[in-house]
Amino acid sequence: MNVLRTPDARFQNLPGYAFTPHYVEIPTGDGDGDTLRVHYVDEGPRDAAPVVLLHGEPSWSYLYRKMIPGLVQAGHRCVAPDLVGFGRSDKPAARADYTYQRHVDWLWALFEALELQDVTLFVQDWGGLLGLRVATEHPERVARICAANTFLPTGDQPPNEAFLGWRRFSQEVPELPVGRILQMGTATELPPEVVAAYDAPFPDESFKAGARQFPTLVPAVPDDPAAEANRRAWKVLESWQKPFLTAFSDGDAIMRGFDTIFQARVPGALGQPHATIEGGGHFLQEDRGEALARVVAGWLGGS
Repeated sequence: MNVLRTPDARFQNLPGYAFTPHYVEIPTGDGDGDTLRVHYVDEGPRDAAPVVLLHGEPSWSYLYRKMIPGLVQAGHRCVAPDLVGFGRSDKPAARADYTYQRHVDWLWALFEALELQDVTLFVQDWGGLLGLRVATEHPERVARICAANTFLPTGDQPPNEAFLGWRRFSQEVPELPVGRILQMGTATELPPEVVAAYDAPFPDESFKAGARQFPTLVPAVPDDPAAEANRRAWKVLESWQKPFLTAFSDGDAIMRGFDTIFQARVPGALGQPHATIEGGGHFLQEDRGEALARVVAGWLGGS
């Protein structure tokens, strides 16, 4: 596996992101003994139960810079990894290196390496497609889940037009404009330096194999390679009794309505203080991160 690593200099002096970097080595999954270096933010008291914050496509842990301080101030430990192929984590160079199952395996390897227990799992976008798989396959590690602008597709229902348009764009555009994509998915105007921070992990197109591949891995037909595993995950979710909160924004065309599906199908969602985050787009952590942190901290304080 040919692996690229973004130079550290690309991450210097990013606005609002002064967190100390942490790294862990996990297996590539090729069976050759090679490893990938995965980056994660780890803030707050180490003896507190972790709030694991999972980003999606094509963002990285920078997306959580507005949420982490509020959660830490409320007494929580925040662990925000960069998925393989994103942020400060290693980036396999071939698109074929990225599969849905391999991403699930990589995330589980991180859980094991960091010995994460009693986890509050916060998932958004692809963070949900991966995190919900890990949670349902290893429920003993996860105490509660908060889902924000995400879903767990099986391909049994066709994707909406907003997603299909995004997928076409992601595959046809000659140069994937990561920072601009973040701007397209937010309701607020991002300063140029913030757009540049989202571009920072990708010095050129060769670093974007994972970002390019992710949209094609979303199960869109019933016989997708990941469809059956996701159906099994739904069976677990449909008997999930632990607290399950939804905190979707009011301005996400791709994920609109999926919060009510979670609320209807997951028993643990019953009676939870579900929130609609006003003024947020798809990347609601960017638009309303502080408000979102207050919702999560208040939920944790009352659970």
